[in-house]
Amino acid sequence: MNQKHLIGWVLAIAAINWGLVGVLNINLVEMILGAGSILTKIAYAIIGVVGAYKVYYMLTMKKK
Repeated sequence: MNQKHLIGWVLAIAAINWGLVGVLNINLVEMILGAGSILTKIAYAIIGVVGAYKVYYMLTMKKK
């Protein structure tokens, strides 16, 4: 799995999670890793870094 696929999967899973939070008030990350746990904080940090990288990539990529 290359970097683009990994970033895509992380963002897709994060989007599904936030969709569930918005519609059904279900947070899968907290259900799986525990609310307020260090693992949950790490997961959110990873998602944030991946999102920031994606924004940077989109803003700096050359148009073809």
